[in-house]
Amino acid sequence: MKVAPSILSANFNNLLDEINSCEGASFIHVDVMDGHFVPNITIGACVIKNLKGKIDFPLDVHLMITDPYRYAPDFAKAGAHIITFHYESDSDIEKTIKLIKDLGCLAGISIKPGTNVEVLKPYLKDLDLILVMSVEPGFGGQSFMPNALGKLEALARWKRENNYQYLIEVDGGINKETAVEVAKSGCEVVVAGTYIFKAENRVNTIKYLRKL
Repeated sequence: MKVAPSILSANFNNLLDEINSCEGASFIHVDVMDGHFVPNITIGACVIKNLKGKIDFPLDVHLMITDPYRYAPDFAKAGAHIITFHYESDSDIEKTIKLIKDLGCLAGISIKPGTNVEVLKPYLKDLDLILVMSVEPGFGGQSFMPNALGKLEALARWKRENNYQYLIEVDGGINKETAVEVAKSGCEVVVAGTYIFKAENRVNTIKYLRKL
């Protein structure tokens, strides 16, 4: 299991040290919210730019914004390794995937809990990552929504059947118990915010997740 600690739950007064405390993580997950696509505002490309060259983790940037096509170049330039945008956004999906790849980043797409995973079928061959939201995007600390499990199982099955190359990621409500459930359902990358950053021992928590 790859582990992507979400800095949404980190202490922003000491962000660099918070990130560097996540020994064993595969990525650092960055939730970008615009206050329009979701009812919260977080951070922009300038924060990512300030981290560039100061951390050893690739940045997994999740754009929960209305117009990802417009802003993807800013995040690529700032140092994003993966850029994931929402199926439900206003941007053209095929054009946005192509743009992200042309910018030199891996391209991911995400779906909200109420979106049927079948809608992604036309794009799976071109994607590097699929992010299944197991909470409504916008705020950390929410409870896991079990309908994500069937989506993970479907994505894992399609990947096997078609030899697709995307990673299967899940975000929302991850803890010791739900992490086991998503692992059994085919998840390959687990995003965890509160569970990691509020843990007594972050390194051991990441080790536990990696073993799943």
